[in-house]
Amino acid sequence: MIHKFWLMLFYGIANHLPDSYTMFLGRPSNRLRIMICKHIFKKCGKVTTINRNIYFGNGKNVEIGDYSGIGSNCVLPNDIKIGKYVMMGPELYCLSYSHIIDNPDIPMCQQGGVKCSYSDICIGDDVWIGGKVIITKGRHIGNHSILGAGAVVTKDVPDYAVVGGNPAKILKMRK
Repeated sequence: MIHKFWLMLFYGIANHLPDSYTMFLGRPSNRLRIMICKHIFKKCGKVTTINRNIYFGNGKNVEIGDYSGIGSNCVLPNDIKIGKYVMMGPELYCLSYSHIIDNPDIPMCQQGGVKCSYSDICIGDDVWIGGKVIITKGRHIGNHSILGAGAVVTKDVPDYAVVGGNPAKILKMRK
């Protein structure tokens, strides 16, 4: 019951407060969102930023490490793991749902969908995620990697990789 209270407070009020970087009300709005998420998430370290207009389901299994942040307008699965020192740009979209497409004789919209009970998206430590990135279900993002703006990540990203494009490809290695 108390979990529902914090969810209602977050989605009903805190999620609509000014952006964390807005002059005057930005910092207190950010602190309020972080304080509420500490009551919602499974693990919430010393988070630097939780921006406005984000969605994370009921958040019960969300884990976020120290000094990480969630950008504005992000859609995260209920069970994502975010490491330490993660910088997240706006509009990250993590997929945890897929349509069934097995029978070409039946319209895809009538075949139903598959909601993963566990999306298995794991973002390592010291990762920079640019704006408008899409991460498909089951992806592991390696430590010290960079996902360029607009990347569509359909495969796991190794440690120290810089990826970009659609589908995302390794552009270079940082080490």
